[in-house]
Amino acid sequence: MGKMTAPEEVMANCDLFVLTSETESFGMAALEAMACGVPVVSTDSGGTPEVNTHGVSGLLSAVGDIDHMAANALEILKNEETRQRYRAGALREAARFRVEAVQPLYEALYSEVLAATPVM
Repeated sequence: MGKMTAPEEVMANCDLFVLTSETESFGMAALEAMACGVPVVSTDSGGTPEVNTHGVSGLLSAVGDIDHMAANALEILKNEETRQRYRAGALREAARFRVEAVQPLYEALYSEVLAATPVM
């Protein structure tokens, strides 16, 4: 049996990730691509715009607007300078969701809720 390649190694070699979801609660697949430095072309559905910042980590299109998504893909891929700018933006935006950044926010929220909850 041959050596297995880790998904993040494959993803890191991609030039673009396209997420065409009609509905999306958060956009974890887009975030995983961005954490590998891959720019994202996605729909503006659900929580995806919170993850994929238009013009920074990738580009957003309305659900179903395939022509616009194709144009966005070509915009990102048009030259090496543009690709590198979006790659850097993807890594930077993905870092906002690192556990070291998010965990303290959750802990503070839980502490606030616990402090406001009457003890029975």
